[in-house]
This record gives sequence, C-alpha cells and structure tokens, in this order.
Amino acid sequence: MDIVGSLGRDPPERGSPEDGRLSRWVAPLPTALEDVAYRFVWGIVAINLLGTAFGFWYYRFQFGLVPVEMWPFVPDSPGATLFIALAFASWAVGRSNDTLAVLAFFGNVKLGLWTPYVLVVFYPAFLANTGPALYAFLFVSHLGMVVQAFAIHRMTDFPVRAVAVATAWYTLDLLMDYFVPVIGGVTHTSLPYRDGLPWFTTTVLQVAAAGAVVLTVVPLFFALWTRVETLRRRTELKTDGAEDGRS
Repeated sequence: MDIVGSLGRDPPERGSPEDGRLSRWVAPLPTALEDVAYRFVWGIVAINLLGTAFGFWYYRFQFGLVPVEMWPFVPDSPGATLFIALAFASWAVGRSNDTLAVLAFFGNVKLGLWTPYVLVVFYPAFLANTGPALYAFLFVSHLGMVVQAFAIHRMTDFPVRAVAVATAWYTLDLLMDYFVPVIGGVTHTSLPYRDGLPWFTTTVLQVAAAGAVVLTVVPLFFALWTRVETLRRRTELKTDGAEDGRS
C-alpha cells in the first residue's frame, strides 16, 4: 500500500540556506520535517480540523454573548487552524491558493504565539480555571501552530496581494477584538480576569491587546521578508543561468 500516495504527495521543492536560497531565519524548520508535513498532508489537515472543532466548542459560551454578525471575529485560533487545513488541502489536490496560505501563515503565527503569551501573563487564573492538563495542552498545541506555519513557504511565495488580504483581515480582527467593535462589545478571547482590572501599570485588556498588536506585525514582517528572499533567489538563479549561457 502506498501510504504517502494515500496521505499526501511528494513535497514541493525547497531552497536550502546552504546554497544561497532562503535563509534559516525565514525557513527555520529542518527539510525533513517539512517533507513529512507534505508527504502526510491529509493527516495534518485532519489534525487541524479536529483542532478547529475543539476550538469552536471552547468558544461555545462566548458565541452567545455577541451578536451573530460579530461571530466571525470570535474564534481566532480555530479560524487560523481552519485556514491552514484549507491551505494544505488545496495544495494536496493540486489547487494551491496563495491567499489561503498567507492567511494561514498570519493566523498560525499570531494566535500560536498570542495564546501562550496570555497563558503565561495571566497564568494564576488560567491554571485555576482550566487545570494543569488543559493548560499544558493549550500551551503546547498553540506553539505547534507556529511550527506548522513555517512549512507554508513551500506552497507560496507570499505575493503582495495575498499579504495585503491577510494584513487587512487580521488588522480588522484586531480592531474588532480590542478597539472599535461595530456591533456590541469587543470580541477578544475571554480572559480569566475583568478587562478593566489593573495589571502591572495598565489593565488586563491593554496587556492582552498589546500582545495582539505586536503579534499582528510579526507575521507581516516574516511574510515580507520571505517575499524579498524569494525574489532575491529568483534573481540569483536568473543571473547564474545567464552567466552559464555566456560561458
């Protein structure tokens, strides 16, 4: 039985740092780990769909607290895992979609880092409310979202239009979560403290929002950096090819 043929495809080509292509900063995962993700891509899709289902269940009470029109802004992490499941599935059937891939990259980096951030900053109440097992699961599984995000460069070169769409969506989501909700109140993930509770020199809401703002910029930086490195790689390959043609 062809397990790879059933669960995935041969991975797309990857430029290695050693031959002057993508640097380890924008492609930090070992090639072998990226290859596994693509060869068993349907397993990755299934895991992310299960994570999405769990996430919607986790947000079940919060959905009841906001108007239906604001529901798309509530399930942040489940939305990110749904994006990456759809991005990998699209690649697996030979219909790669740059916009889905870049949305997945933004979401999995941003939410994969933001959740551990608030789990650590507000750990006394989070730990008390969730218990050690769920707390550890949330922490580790969200870091796993960041890891899988850095395999996405194999299926997209981060075109500017797709980066613009992802930036617009996650900026809008940021505004709805913390600053200017159009209908009802803000839609950020429920925190184990009141939003206005003093925390350090500010409030709980502002501490959570500060992390969200910074972590909206981080994937944008990496996406554009990857785009620049991809263009540099193409230029080098064209230059090398031209020199070979003249020799």
